[in-house]
Amino acid sequence: MKKIIFTVITSLLIFTSCSDDFVENPPTGTLDTEYVFSTEENVEKAVLGLYDLMQYNYAKDWHSAYFVKLLPGDDANAAGGNAGDQAQLQDIDDYANVSISNTSITSNWDLFYRVIALANVIVDNVEGSSLSNKAKVLAEAKFMRAWCYFELTTMWGDVPLRLHNPDVVSPEAFALAKSPRTEIYTQVESDLTEAITGLPDKSAVSENFRVCKGTAQALMGKVLVFQEKYSQAIPYLAAVIANPAHDLEPDPANVWTIGSEFGIESLFELGYISTEGYDWGSFKWGGRVESNAHIILMGTRDFFDVAPVGLLNGWGFNLPTKKLIDAFDAMGDTERKAATLMTEAELIAGGGAVKEPAENIWDYEGAIRIKYTTRASDTSPEGTVRELNYTTNWRLLRYAEVLLLAAEAYNKDGQDGQALIELNKVHERAGLAPLSGLTGDALFNAIVNEKFLELAHEGQRFWDLVRWGRAATELAGTGYASKNDLFPIPVTEIELNDALTNADQNPGY
Repeated sequence: MKKIIFTVITSLLIFTSCSDDFVENPPTGTLDTEYVFSTEENVEKAVLGLYDLMQYNYAKDWHSAYFVKLLPGDDANAAGGNAGDQAQLQDIDDYANVSISNTSITSNWDLFYRVIALANVIVDNVEGSSLSNKAKVLAEAKFMRAWCYFELTTMWGDVPLRLHNPDVVSPEAFALAKSPRTEIYTQVESDLTEAITGLPDKSAVSENFRVCKGTAQALMGKVLVFQEKYSQAIPYLAAVIANPAHDLEPDPANVWTIGSEFGIESLFELGYISTEGYDWGSFKWGGRVESNAHIILMGTRDFFDVAPVGLLNGWGFNLPTKKLIDAFDAMGDTERKAATLMTEAELIAGGGAVKEPAENIWDYEGAIRIKYTTRASDTSPEGTVRELNYTTNWRLLRYAEVLLLAAEAYNKDGQDGQALIELNKVHERAGLAPLSGLTGDALFNAIVNEKFLELAHEGQRFWDLVRWGRAATELAGTGYASKNDLFPIPVTEIELNDALTNADQNPGY
């Protein structure tokens, strides 16, 4: 399947989170926003810029928001070549040494705010216009702003809530204090309400990578579940479930393949391409590229011979934990397990090998990852620099998660029968016999276990443990402390945002 190369109006003046350039360098070569937003075509390009910036944040070589979000969980180890390989990632994984200067955390913070800044530009310039595509443009921009603020408040707690960009370049104009998480949630809900009204159904979306009404409904349901507003979440999640445009892929092995990109299970997906044909000289390290280079970062290192099982070697990050392996085995879950990981015994049975003693492989606990793995079919042809040209898409929100959120909401709302129905859809798709007779806490525990396996290596586990109050128990002995429930606010933000001081830093940092 061909993918869209996202474009962005790079000449727009976009205020982002603080940087040295912000306070030292005046803007040059900018276009007047009234001119830029005077036509439907230009506005459309600005909206595509939102997807472009999201694509950048979730796959920026060493700082992917996708990987950073999953590192604190107990389903994955940072791994890599050794304990010092990309120390900022190892620190997040191991909890103890997370710094206010952590470059990956800072990158994510900055890029979420860059998406928000562009969304603000679009909203401020389109809301009073008479453009024919006004409603849809505002809906997409507000969805993206809501998504980013939800990610920010999940990972950082109270954060600055900027809905309008400064109209002058100065530290005074940029200064903005943190808003409480409750206010962030209120704004997210407001933006999603408008997004739901203005977005088309999935069946009517013009380009498959773009968000639809179901995407916004699903995110609204998730936001409400995170606030424990279960009865309010149910109608939004139920609307997605009732819509025939959304469903599970029949086979768990196909959820992350090329053939299912932007498919029936996908509600929000970021696309990548290999047609740029990057080599070691043309790849823009630290910059914006169209391939998903983070896949090679997460590919099994040459400690393993994986060619016989159809994989390519990578740089060794993101290995499964023994806890995850054991959880699959305890469930008797073989089909979904095979789509998620491969044990050492299975690798050897398939003709592969572990070429180093297991104790010499950093963070290796007996398995390699299959979900989002380095398949030869997902990159450029032989004879090219295949490491730099993976096309693998990130599925950021999918139907299976909606079902599990709905199961949680129904359970907490006292509707255990309906909760079991939604849970079993995911459970049975994994080739397992339906669950029955579960109610109350026993049913909730089944939902927790199901989500651990279904969403393994997708960046949800840790944040669920935190909101459920289970992090201290599940992560006991790992180095986790309560301060790790949030990431530190980047030191650059505190130094350059005059409305913040060290007292505004998250506790423990």
